[in-house]
Amino acid sequence: QVQLVESGGGLVQAGGSLRLSCAASERTVYAMGWFRQAPGKEREFVAAISRSGGRTYFRDSVKGRFTISRDNAKNTVYLQMNSLKPEDTAVYSCAVRLFSTADDYYTAAYQYNRWGQGIQVTVSS
Repeated sequence: QVQLVESGGGLVQAGGSLRLSCAASERTVYAMGWFRQAPGKEREFVAAISRSGGRTYFRDSVKGRFTISRDNAKNTVYLQMNSLKPEDTAVYSCAVRLFSTADDYYTAAYQYNRWGQGIQVTVSS
């Protein structure tokens, strides 16, 4: 079964940038998403990308700052995070939905089938 591994997290000052990568263990042309969970808070949706890569969606608080993209040849999805804020601090996890149409994206955690372990992103003020 497909496994996901996140990388690229770390500590950054407010206003800085990070790029998270989510590498799949096998060729994946699936709808994928990023979620995050801050200490003491519920997991929340961050961004999603369709199987085709042609459609993306973001939570309001990251629109204009984050982008999501994919490189199917590398079995990898990226989350570029710019203008980071302390409130973006969380553990970020990528997820894959194994069955989807080419242009659908998904924003709810229950809609995903496989998850990565998560990676810490800390934004200092």
